[in-house]
Amino acid sequence: MKAIYFALGIAALAVLPSCEQATGQAQATEEWTSLFDGKTLNGWKPSTLGTATYEVVDGAIRGETVEGSPNTFLISEKQYGDFELQFEVKVHDSLNSGCQIRSREKTEEDLANTGKNGKPAKDLNRLHGPQVEIESSPGQSAYIYGEATGRGWLSPEPQDKEHSHDFMKNGEWNQFRIVAKGVRIQTFINGNAVADLSDEGIYKTHPKGHIGLQVHGIKKGTGPFDVAWRNIKIKEL
Repeated sequence: MKAIYFALGIAALAVLPSCEQATGQAQATEEWTSLFDGKTLNGWKPSTLGTATYEVVDGAIRGETVEGSPNTFLISEKQYGDFELQFEVKVHDSLNSGCQIRSREKTEEDLANTGKNGKPAKDLNRLHGPQVEIESSPGQSAYIYGEATGRGWLSPEPQDKEHSHDFMKNGEWNQFRIVAKGVRIQTFINGNAVADLSDEGIYKTHPKGHIGLQVHGIKKGTGPFDVAWRNIKIKEL
C-alpha cells in the first residue's frame, strides 16, 4: 500500500509546475496592462484643445467629429517610453485618424522651439509628437507622422505621393501593433509590417509621453464621422 501512495505522490509532483515555472507564468500574464476596461474612460482624459466627443459604446471607445473643432485627442493619463502597444480600430472611410505615442501638449518652451522664421508658435497646449496614422485603404495607415512638430511625415514612404497600401480592411475592425524601443518605432496592421523608423531627432524631443486617440478635425459641411478603439493593451519594455 505504501508503494502505491508513493507512486501517486510522484505522479502528482510530475504534473505540478516548479516554483520557477509558476513565477515565470505569472510574470508572463502580468506583462500586459489593459488601458481600457471596456466600460469606462478611466485612465484617460480629453486633450485641452478640441471638442470632438468620446464615449464608450458596445465595449469600445467611440470618438465622433464635431464640425469646427480642431484635432482632438483622448490622452492616456500615464506616460510611456519604450513599449509594445496593441489595439483594434475601426474608422469611417471619410475620416483621418491616428494614435499618438510619446506625445505631450505644448508648453511655452515648446512654442519657442517649434516656431518658424524665428517667431514663436501660437498653438499652446496642442498635442504633438509621433503619430501612427489611421485611415481607410488605399492609404498610409501605420506610417509615422510628426503631429504638430512642423516636420510632416517622419516615415519616408508617404513622402512619395504614389505610395499607398491596402492592409486596412475598410469598415471592419483592424489589429494594430506598435513597438517603440529607443530610437526605433515599428508598426504592423493585421500582421503586416508597415513602418520601421529610426529617427534620432524625434526621439530626442519625444523619448516618452502620452498615448493619444485622435479624432481629426473636418471641413465645414461634412460629417459627422466616427472612429472606435477596443482591446487596448500595453507592455512596457
